[in-house]
Amino acid sequence: MSSGRFSLANLRVTVVAIEGRSVCGLAVGDWFEVTESSRVRIPAGRHFCLYALAAILPLLPAKMRALEADDWLAHDNLVACPDPEERVIMRIERLDTVTLDRNELT
Repeated sequence: MSSGRFSLANLRVTVVAIEGRSVCGLAVGDWFEVTESSRVRIPAGRHFCLYALAAILPLLPAKMRALEADDWLAHDNLVACPDPEERVIMRIERLDTVTLDRNELT
């Protein structure tokens, strides 16, 4: 019988390059973290562009899970913002792993 417990990695998304002009106000080094499956943390006094966030959101749940060594997603960590004028490049990093209880989540 399953215990209902499972592990996920906390993630950090960092702006690593801006190859165009930064209209949204992001700068290289800006970041946000996703912890405990769904908690988003942005440093005080900073922001993260909604459109850059929308580009990366679909990948986050998969990056949180354990991946096979040969899975492309285990190696591809860069995502580009869809705005062609800005070309903001972000890197997804796996941080520590947390154990959660499915009964405590929706």
